[in-house]
Amino acid sequence: MISQASAAVERFFSTENRYLPPIFITLILLVGQVSFGVLESFSRTLLAIGTAIVFELVLTKLIYHKFPVLASAYITGISVGILIRSPEFWPYALTSAIAITSKYVIRWRGRHLWNPSNFAICAMLLIAPEFIATLSIQWGNTVWPMLVVWVLGAFITWRVKRFHITATYVGSFIALAGVRTLITGHPFLAEVAPITGPMYQLFIFFMITDPKTTVKSKVGQCLVAFFVAVAEMMFRLAQNVDAPYFALTVVGPVAMILDIWMSSRKPVAATAAAAVAFPK
Repeated sequence: MISQASAAVERFFSTENRYLPPIFITLILLVGQVSFGVLESFSRTLLAIGTAIVFELVLTKLIYHKFPVLASAYITGISVGILIRSPEFWPYALTSAIAITSKYVIRWRGRHLWNPSNFAICAMLLIAPEFIATLSIQWGNTVWPMLVVWVLGAFITWRVKRFHITATYVGSFIALAGVRTLITGHPFLAEVAPITGPMYQLFIFFMITDPKTTVKSKVGQCLVAFFVAVAEMMFRLAQNVDAPYFALTVVGPVAMILDIWMSSRKPVAATAAAAVAFPK
């Protein structure tokens, strides 16, 4: 009985469980909403989720003629519902629609280059800045909500072998906060404080660790996380309050293009090496 329970727990926290990230992101929503009311409204968030799921169903059926696993669409929709702010309903639907559509339209050699929700949020901030803003609430002085999310987030990302990405970004952010302090004269804790907010929890546990839009090698993933943190610092110094989104939007696709190009070169290099080693 104990071994069966242990095996069940092992399967639940394995990389094969595609519903583990949706469960965790729902936990972030619930903790943030109960503690600080991070949502604009449940109805807007449900609209974002519903739009993402509908677009995923329709586009997968039209293009691949099959029924999709909806975990990814749920994560995209709920991320949009948590991360954007608008008095209107339509930005929630449009942002989710852009996010899911980008997965099918903006591709190179069979892979999409941007994290869908990150791309869509940046697109909306550029084309409709008067209608939307992004979540800026922090956990405040209450430590336990942040601890719950961080402990579970760290454990889950470790189990799915992505914790090194989160750890690299967090370490880089804290180190670069010291650099920003020297440049701006702001207190060090004030520069570190943004990473304690719910927005950053989604960013560090879901956006920068997205398996579909991260490079393949572990070293490369850590390097990309570091450069995202550097770009985020540059945007932040330029007084851009949406710095992490734009940083990932700039760095992420460049890294993906290089990774895809280098991967395509490996068979060519291997063939050339074989020709030299075993000439006819």
